[in-house]
Formats: sequence, structure tokens, C-alpha cells
Amino acid sequence: MALYAAYGSNCDPAQMLQRCPHSPAAGMGWIEGWRLTFGGEELGWDGALATLVEGPGEHVFVALYDVTDMDARELDAWEGADTGLYNKIKVRVATLEGDQLAWVYVLDGYEGGLPSARYLGVLADAAEAAGAPDDYVAELRSRPCSSSGI
Repeated sequence: MALYAAYGSNCDPAQMLQRCPHSPAAGMGWIEGWRLTFGGEELGWDGALATLVEGPGEHVFVALYDVTDMDARELDAWEGADTGLYNKIKVRVATLEGDQLAWVYVLDGYEGGLPSARYLGVLADAAEAAGAPDDYVAELRSRPCSSSGI
């Protein structure tokens, strides 16, 4: 099994149970020195897509999952990693048990563009379901968004 750090809609434990039924939740944490942003507006059907970029002094909430090889292949298909839309990289995640190494998906595209209001709502709901702090969820909900996809 490999540790996966979900920062987008996969934070939602119910969604991950459907997508990766053999991969249990393994806690939560923060990726320090990175920030949540959006890019590839021309690649998504609902505005710009979530991704991570390095950002000194920033941090991103993540839900952690122990993902089996079989579920990882399914997740790669869901996330477009099997088509090159997203790449997988390893990052350190700060948890209450100490730092852990986990993989994340990062968009293979330029930063920029706005996500739809619907997409931001999905991300905020997922973070809330995973136990993100209220101020983090509120910040997600208050981000600028496009009017497409509503």
C-alpha cells in the first residue's frame, strides 16, 4: 500500500470509498510549503482544475488514505493521471504522528483561471467531510470563481 494525500474532492471519505473500496482512511494532515490553486481552465469541463504549487509559508489540508495498487490504478483513471492530465509526486505531510511521505496529483498545466462555484462547493464539502478546520473550509467557499458550470 502507498499513502495518498487527497486535497480535492477525494477528501470526502464517501467518495473515496466508492472509488477505492480497498483503501482505508489513514488520518489527515497538512502539506506545508504548498498552496491550493487552479489551472488548466481549457482542460476542464467546469472551469479551472484544482492543483498544488509550492508556496512558502502556505499549507494545504489533506485527507490520507492507504491505497492498494489495484485502487491506485482506478484512482489514476478517475484523476486523469493515466492520460497525463495529472502527474503524481511525493510530498511530506505533517500529521499528529509526525511527518509522513505521501503522493498527490498535480496538474500538468499552467496555473491560472477560475474554478466554477459548483466545483469550489464540492471541494469545500469534501474538506468539511474529512474534518478540515472551519476556517479552512470557509476560505475555500470564499474564493473567487467563474459563473460557468453553475
